[in-house]
Amino acid sequence: MILKVVISVVCAVSVLTVGILIGHFGIDKGSSAPSWVNDVAKDVDEALIEKFLSEVDNMQIQENLRELTKVPHMATTPGDEQTVKLMLERWRDPETGLDDAWREEYMVYLSFPDTKNPNKVTVVSPSDTVIYTAREKEKPYTADQDDPEVVQPYAAYSPPGNPKGKLVYANQGKPSDYQELNKTVDLRGTIAITRYGGAGRAAKAINAAPYGVIGVLVYTDPLDINDGLMSDINETYPHSWYLPPSGVERGGFSTHYGDLRTPYLAAKGNHTDFADITGIPPIPIQPIGFEDAYVLICELGGEAAPADWQGAFNCSYNIGGPGFKQTSAFNSSDVKLETFNHGELKNSSNVMGVIRGSVEPDRYVIYGNHRDSWVHGAIDPSSGTSVMLELTRVLGKMVKQGKWRPRRSIIFGSWGAEEFGLIGSAEYTEQYFTKLSERTVAYINVDIAVFANATLRASGMPSVQNVIFKAAKQVNAAGMESTSVYDNWIKYSNWTSPEHGLIPKMGHLTGAGSDYAAFVHYLGITAMDISYTYDRSKTNARIYPAYHTAYDTFDYASKYIDPGFFSHQAVARTAGNVLIRLADSLVLPLNCSDYAELLEMYLSRAVDLYQSKLQTISISMGKDRTVGEEFMFQYRVKSLPRGCTADLRINDQLMLLDRAFLDPLAFPDKYAFSAGMSTFPGLADAFAKAESSGQSSDWDKVHYHLSVLSQNIAGAANTLVDVI
Repeated sequence: MILKVVISVVCAVSVLTVGILIGHFGIDKGSSAPSWVNDVAKDVDEALIEKFLSEVDNMQIQENLRELTKVPHMATTPGDEQTVKLMLERWRDPETGLDDAWREEYMVYLSFPDTKNPNKVTVVSPSDTVIYTAREKEKPYTADQDDPEVVQPYAAYSPPGNPKGKLVYANQGKPSDYQELNKTVDLRGTIAITRYGGAGRAAKAINAAPYGVIGVLVYTDPLDINDGLMSDINETYPHSWYLPPSGVERGGFSTHYGDLRTPYLAAKGNHTDFADITGIPPIPIQPIGFEDAYVLICELGGEAAPADWQGAFNCSYNIGGPGFKQTSAFNSSDVKLETFNHGELKNSSNVMGVIRGSVEPDRYVIYGNHRDSWVHGAIDPSSGTSVMLELTRVLGKMVKQGKWRPRRSIIFGSWGAEEFGLIGSAEYTEQYFTKLSERTVAYINVDIAVFANATLRASGMPSVQNVIFKAAKQVNAAGMESTSVYDNWIKYSNWTSPEHGLIPKMGHLTGAGSDYAAFVHYLGITAMDISYTYDRSKTNARIYPAYHTAYDTFDYASKYIDPGFFSHQAVARTAGNVLIRLADSLVLPLNCSDYAELLEMYLSRAVDLYQSKLQTISISMGKDRTVGEEFMFQYRVKSLPRGCTADLRINDQLMLLDRAFLDPLAFPDKYAFSAGMSTFPGLADAFAKAESSGQSSDWDKVHYHLSVLSQNIAGAANTLVDVI
């Protein structure tokens, strides 16, 4: 209750300060009031937001996407340079452009296949005769797949090599999968076939190597992406949104994000030796389509894999003898994996644009989307780029016509080389670390704007929940005139908040799934990710099925993802509404009481999971009081008055709240991750390790993470107080 009283006093004093300042000049004194008073006191203009919403055009977004997907635009290729020039042209337009636009270049380490010597997966007899060859390119259904710039499916950062060995099936390539497999099969010298999901791409090979596995294949099982459907005669694309049998998910196979040669440094000439690069597969790994995986898996011998390892193929998923069944045409044969990938230093560009703020130009709201794709990238990332181009067109036109200028500066980022590990955004945050840390209000990420056309999906820090909800209530749901995005969202995903009742369920920005990662984990900036997605009650697809394949095209997007582009329009309106509110509101629309509610939930969960065990080994979840009492004492801000407005100091306090949860020592063995507040991951990881090992040194680390957690919560609470 102490902190509740303190925060209430801060708000009250702040209201008085603003009132005196504005009231003093608000008295009729003729022309004596300075011209800046009106600007300083101006709040967000609801009429302007309505105008913005009315001008966002779904057909313009459609044409943006058509233009962006004319050619494949993998990072640093001629197609990528073409999109760089398109972004610059749009953002420099004299009628609808931004105040300024430029390119920011970095020399980064990327990985490519050899166009003259494609990677190969074959089944070879004991005499090395090729019995079966996996498809090297995806089957064409439209001219898009025949484009000569379509890159062969490959695993970026996989090392070159030509391992040959007996095949085994290792489920998702998790540590537990290899551990289970190793109980009955000698994995030394084998090739493992794994399916996407469960573990990161690179982890499937990293987890395999300690067991003596010498190569890994990875595929997308129809059970995980197609709801079990497999035939391109009438079930998959081009007849529906489902992945065709030859479709292959490409990807960046590294565990770190940012340029791998320059950790914590912008790639401007500083670098480590290539031999020092970590977080990449130690053995060759190659993705294949499920049509080839079907042939290989259904011929495997050995015992049947566990029930939860089984997939959609109409055969038993056996673990391998190792190798194939004696009755198989592949009997006694090996699988040979030949990869010819190579690393290159390439010049990669971010395209940056800015609308300068009128009152607080040194406070930034950043809106970002990556530009590069694996092939045509209609959904990933061009759905987001097409939305960003429409958003900047509408806002830029208002600025050029003199009808609007935001209170705070808005920075737009078209990030390069995201697919290789969030490189463009990570290098940007490293280059401008101090400036961004001290001045950035929030980061809005719209990567894949539209996964499907059912409902909004939003993830972010707890403090942005309120502003997202407010924006969503003002926007019509896709294709619905009388239902808001908010009301539609709550039908698909909701939970009962003790504070607010039934509300949409927000996600958390965990891991490094998109360009928010460096802003969240490295800088501690308040962030969110916004998109439209599918009805999870109607499909088990882990992501839209054409993800990272040659079928992610304008044809696919316009026919099966968002016909009419109404979902793109809803995302543009919602994200743009949030952007304007963050840039224009007198007091930042960040709600710290929602933080308190979520922290209480995490605390309750942590107590349930850990307290009884910790008490048995004399570790307390608090010092002089239980962790629950400690938490309530330090962070009881949920009763912060709803109508509280404040002087501008409270803006900095709100802006810096998330920074208080950063602790670079919380995860010393993980690159660019800190004690972020999506869960209590440091405590969870430490507890799991200690419980597994039973070693006192590991329990000491649990105790340490409890201290980190307590200190960070107290530190965050103290950011809302003027004097410690």
